Amino acid sequence: MTKNLHVDWTACTGRGVCAELLAGVVRTDDWGYPLAEGGTDIVVPAGRERDARDAAAVCPRLALTWRG
Repeated sequence: MTKNLHVDWTACTGRGVCAELLAGVVRTDDWGYPLAEGGTDIVVPAGRERDARDAAAVCPRLALTWRG
């Protein structure tokens, strides 16, 4: 089962908090929006689940949903 963060693009404002908390997992574009290689989901590698849950919990726009 793949564990991922779902990005709600209508809520995201590109503040980059997710990239700070998930350095090495989340990359951002030139405007600070997360890059999701799966379209709307960011695949979270094993061992980074706690960081992903934290990122979803503190996203200022609540644009992330943990799907683990």
